[in-house]
Amino acid sequence: MKFIVSSSTLLKQLQQISGVINANTVLPILEDFLFEIEKNKLTVVATDLETVMKVHLDIEAKDSGKVCIPAKILMDSLKNIPEQPLTFTIDKNFGVELTSDNGKYKVMGENPDNFPKEPTADDANAFTMTSTALVTAINKAIFAVSNDDLRPAMTGVFFELDKKGITFVATDAHRLVRYTRTDVSCPQKDSFIVPKKPLSLLKSSLPDNEDELTVSYNSNHLFVKHGGTELVCRLIDARFPDYKVVIPVDNPYKMTVNKNDFQNALRRVSVFSNKSTNQVALNITGSELQLAAQDVDFSFEGNERMKCQYDGEDLQIAFNAKFLIEMLSGADTPEINMELSTPTKAGIIKPTEQDENEELLMLVMPLMLNN
Repeated sequence: MKFIVSSSTLLKQLQQISGVINANTVLPILEDFLFEIEKNKLTVVATDLETVMKVHLDIEAKDSGKVCIPAKILMDSLKNIPEQPLTFTIDKNFGVELTSDNGKYKVMGENPDNFPKEPTADDANAFTMTSTALVTAINKAIFAVSNDDLRPAMTGVFFELDKKGITFVATDAHRLVRYTRTDVSCPQKDSFIVPKKPLSLLKSSLPDNEDELTVSYNSNHLFVKHGGTELVCRLIDARFPDYKVVIPVDNPYKMTVNKNDFQNALRRVSVFSNKSTNQVALNITGSELQLAAQDVDFSFEGNERMKCQYDGEDLQIAFNAKFLIEMLSGADTPEINMELSTPTKAGIIKPTEQDENEELLMLVMPLMLNN
């Protein structure tokens, strides 16, 4: 079996899917790419048993066939070969020979029959959305996903589908992000939880443009298809916590503040905070916001003042500065609104302006003030 492919095109496609492969895997075959050749089409598959990614590309080939090629050595060699046609020749013992303009390289492949079969999209419901809508949703939500394996439901992003739109929710019990888009129409009311890893892979392989992609799902798997790239992942089998009860309906105090100034002030002041809590206290009076942090163990202390617009009673409330800094990055407006009530109730952060078809709400739990 023999085929010819452009070295840089192949490398670019393999880089999209190589993130699926785990460094230390139980099955050696999971360290390989599966190459499937059929009539001038090459499909390359990578899997870690939970997530499968596939790319399709055009090649020159006379025959069909399959082979598994070790991913690391193939990627390392392609990175060092300048753009040119490469010829792959595979013998009946799965030995693979690469021929370039001025070199020959040999690597031992493996039997493709041992490569895990991918899940099929039986009884799947499908809907379409733009690539940029999905990438934006992942970017807005993924940082709030929990890393606590004891609470599997929180280790992914909750997709809540409706005929009127789609909502993405992520929480780690300290903060919560809810991002809704109304420019997507789903076939029926439904919900599922998608793990963090496949979402990170999608984020890096999908273009941030108006291309249409197809999302389908059944009771166990999610399938995303965009152009020549496909991703299949196993859904998290757990119940997502009822996030609606956590979001305060009425936070009467409203503060508007410049996002970058607030973020930079938090970065500067949090340097002096306790390293385990990152606690920064916000003291809001009239049109002034004071930020204060201290680490009693080392006698560190940092204070800053900045302007804000505030409508409400004077308030002192403390938050984890690291969480606030990350959450502010999710708002794409020059200013943000913060809705607060008491020092023990969750604060809500929203961008000052939102597009007509999207809504972002971020919630952060306060820390106990250590007076």
